[in-house]
Amino acid sequence: MGAAATLHLPVLPLAQPGPPASAKGSAVRRSFSEGGSSTSGGEFAKALREHGLAPLVRARVTTLQVNVGKFCNMACHHCHVEAGPKRTEMMPRQVAERVVTLLEQNPGVEIVDLTGGAPELNPNFRWLVRQIRRLDRRIIDRCNLTVLFEPGMEDLAEFLAAHEVHIVASLPCYQAENVEKQRGRGAFEKSIAALKRLNVLGYGQPGSALELDLVYNPLGAFLPPPQAALEANYKEELARLFGIEFRQLLTITNMPIKRFADFLERTGKLEAYMGLLVNHFNPATVPELMCRSLLSVAWNGTLHDCDFNQMLDIALGASSTTGARTIWDMTSLEALTGCRVATGSHCFGCTAGAGSSCGGALR
Repeated sequence: MGAAATLHLPVLPLAQPGPPASAKGSAVRRSFSEGGSSTSGGEFAKALREHGLAPLVRARVTTLQVNVGKFCNMACHHCHVEAGPKRTEMMPRQVAERVVTLLEQNPGVEIVDLTGGAPELNPNFRWLVRQIRRLDRRIIDRCNLTVLFEPGMEDLAEFLAAHEVHIVASLPCYQAENVEKQRGRGAFEKSIAALKRLNVLGYGQPGSALELDLVYNPLGAFLPPPQAALEANYKEELARLFGIEFRQLLTITNMPIKRFADFLERTGKLEAYMGLLVNHFNPATVPELMCRSLLSVAWNGTLHDCDFNQMLDIALGASSTTGARTIWDMTSLEALTGCRVATGSHCFGCTAGAGSSCGGALR
């Protein structure tokens, strides 16, 4: 977290310093972050086979992760969605309505995970929340915190609390300098103000039904430190410095795709970072991978095995056997059970070290 931080994070070193961006580096970038992905081929599939874990297949779908668009009030350096204020992709009402219909047809889906972009800025966000709660499903809102201070969002915190929406909020450090390196000037002050406001409403308080989790992404080309130890430090420092409480900290590995892959290539660290992920492959994480129980829905209704595959335009692995490519192709999600997951070399990001998922470390 930087030299001035109270906590000295253990940083796993890169295998070897990577060469500057070159034709070779570009080829590696294409292999890991744009292509080389399939249901059967690639280095990741080879690693699964070597550990007797192939093929990677789906269990029952319990989480529907819905990306409602790439529009965001921020443009964070690590963002795998490449979201920002200039993006125009937004889930229209007819797609949102089909999502609700799919939920009605599949009572086994327990959680709806709303993400973006800044999902709250989609005009259909509040309608979706009301409809999902009507169906008595749990809702996760992946919130950047600063959105609470955007025009028209003055009552957003109260709305989320009234519908008992579980907030998962990004806060890559408890110090301003490190947060603003990743998320931009002014982000830390607004984030702290937002967390205080959420605490006043009951979020993150002991015994409260209002769940508030924080997310840590590494500031550079290294794996997250142990989640439990980092959570303890976050809780101690946020309480001491700001009087802030939260439920748990989720550590998530930066995926070598899109904006973070561009950063790695510019700094000559892409090959070394991929070497780090591959060399720290942990077969014990595979049974818990989120792609086994999660179905990802894009803003335009296409289906994917995870949000990362969605950003790489990798079709749902089951599409080859079920023909399901969009939410209009599906009625019963039970048809996906046992189908293969589409994988690629970027999947090493979810299986390195303690593993990584939208719910934090896997081990």
